[in-house]
Amino acid sequence: MKIAIIGAAGMAGRAVYREAAERGHDVVGIVRNADRAKEVLGSDANLLVKDAFELQQSDLSSFDVVVNAFATASDKAYLHVDLTAKLVAMFRETSSPRLFFILGAGSLLDQNERPFVETIKTLPGSEAWVSIPVNQFKQLEFLRQVDNVNWVGVSPSASFVVGEKHTPVIGQDHLLTAADGKSHTTNGTMAVAVLNEIEKPTVLRARFTVSD
Repeated sequence: MKIAIIGAAGMAGRAVYREAAERGHDVVGIVRNADRAKEVLGSDANLLVKDAFELQQSDLSSFDVVVNAFATASDKAYLHVDLTAKLVAMFRETSSPRLFFILGAGSLLDQNERPFVETIKTLPGSEAWVSIPVNQFKQLEFLRQVDNVNWVGVSPSASFVVGEKHTPVIGQDHLLTAADGKSHTTNGTMAVAVLNEIEKPTVLRARFTVSD
């Protein structure tokens, strides 16, 4: 398959890029900084150097899947919603490319059926970065109103960290816990789950979650 990854130099994007390449897919990383991307992905990385907000339909229409692994600073967290809206607008009433959004854990439900973002808001110091999970929640709420685009979303567990890949445990809308009783997902495990879903689609216009 031909797969584009927006934000391929970021924590989620780099793991998805590597997993896709390892599985033999034709993968292109869409990045703003080629030098940084090559440091992360290797000097032979296949890149499209372009700001995500400057992408045109012609840049993406030849891909089978576009993975949105975009990340930004907390003071620009609203851009998560803006980029999602841009991509959706490009591909209204189409089935290809499939749009794959890597979302946050904040929109998952805890054991009391409350959005996890409400717990995040109570964490000490969270005011400095809570706008990111808040806007990722808004991103999912927006997507859930879209019924004429081929999209899918995925959320990690409460802690999303750099790490080796494990066999993913899949859920839907509730926070999962790993065998150690903690809620965590490595970017390696996330990448495996994303590529599994790309290769054998099971989710349409919905979000799923993945845990180590």
